[in-house]
Amino acid sequence: MSDLFLLSESQLRRIEPYFPLSHGIARVDDRRVLSGIIFVIRNGLRWRDAPAAYGPHKTLYNRFIRWSRLGVFDRIFEALAAQGGKPDRLMIDATHLKAHRTAASLLKKGLFPAVSDAQKAA
Repeated sequence: MSDLFLLSESQLRRIEPYFPLSHGIARVDDRRVLSGIIFVIRNGLRWRDAPAAYGPHKTLYNRFIRWSRLGVFDRIFEALAAQGGKPDRLMIDATHLKAHRTAASLLKKGLFPAVSDAQKAA
């Protein structure tokens, strides 16, 4: 497991206060599961393609979904960003999305909301 990504003990200690409390049954190793979630998302993998060293892929998926719905990851990101202070530089992503050829006809058919009143006047 040395070639796989693992959160360090200090990294885990920084984010542990934001974890939800366990209800009755103890959770499986948080460090291993969170490292697996980060590995899958960072590498753009499907959950079932996660290395077995991180545990069952269903556990990774369930923990990610459950904690996302509870807002655990949002609280972690907010806290870490607040500790960083005000950024010196702001970067904007200019991602290009390709629309399907039928997307152009949605506006004509009234299936897509008008962006502005200027289009209605035309």
